[in-house]
Amino acid sequence: MVRANGAVSLRELARVVQTSEVTVRRDVRALEAEGLLDRRHGGAVLPGGLTRESGLPQKCHLATAEKTAIADAAATLVGEGEAVVVGAGTTTQELARRLARIPGLTVVTNSLLVAQALAHANRVEVVMTGGTLRGSNYALVGSGAEQSLQGLRVSRAFLSGSGLTAERGLSTSNMLSASVDRALVQAASEVVVLADHTKLGTDTMFQTVPTDVITRLVTDEPPAQDDRAATELQLLADQGVQITVAGPGGEAGGPAGRRRRMGSAVGGALGDPDDLPLPGQRRNRPPGVGAPPQLRSAAGAAEQQAAGLGRISDLAPRRR
Repeated sequence: MVRANGAVSLRELARVVQTSEVTVRRDVRALEAEGLLDRRHGGAVLPGGLTRESGLPQKCHLATAEKTAIADAAATLVGEGEAVVVGAGTTTQELARRLARIPGLTVVTNSLLVAQALAHANRVEVVMTGGTLRGSNYALVGSGAEQSLQGLRVSRAFLSGSGLTAERGLSTSNMLSASVDRALVQAASEVVVLADHTKLGTDTMFQTVPTDVITRLVTDEPPAQDDRAATELQLLADQGVQITVAGPGGEAGGPAGRRRRMGSAVGGALGDPDDLPLPGQRRNRPPGVGAPPQLRSAAGAAEQQAAGLGRISDLAPRRR
């Protein structure tokens, strides 16, 4: 499967071979010892290190259910009449399909796939950057793309990438793509990163968005055995990133899936989780507050009752 697709998630592999992720993880570890593949957080890829980037066909087969749930949750952040920028990637392509339903929206993008997903949305205006076509991901890159973004100002930027860590932020394997993503970030008041759990804890060559610039992360629920992903989520929350966790297929929380939002700690107590910063504001904790923030449910009691759901338990903070 790795040779055919370039990458595979442990969750998908366990489903195909009808066994547990624990068994799959053990076998993947043995294959890595033989030099046949490289383990990645939540999956495996062909050997090649940080410089290797999977092509579009390979990415389309990786974490498809998770990307769908992430796109559903991210789409709820966009309202009528807004202007946003959307970067290249298979997850942002899924988001674009949902943005087609929002009237009066203006979407600026360097991705041909995003533009194609919005091509028949009569109520959405699509603005393409200039630049040189990069065939591996159907994105426009280079100085032409960067210059076309100068002087632009929108409410939010939605970006994906190859890896995300609390220490370094969002990163990608291609220098030209990283440069354009940084230009997209400069045009937005808020930065929303879309990354499934397989990218959490993975670091690649070129940094695109430092952690302190990321406003929100929309991701999926890490597998129970994936301690590394859970730890990375906690570290990102500790640094002030708002976390939205969406369940595959929209389960456990309505169409947008399960969500958790970081609450603000004031005087050692959690504040209102809906008390979010205005666009452009930083989310630093007040001086003297030592307790790390929790990841709390973003779905209100009324929403849960309407959906006929029980209470979603909070993710307790890791004490230092």
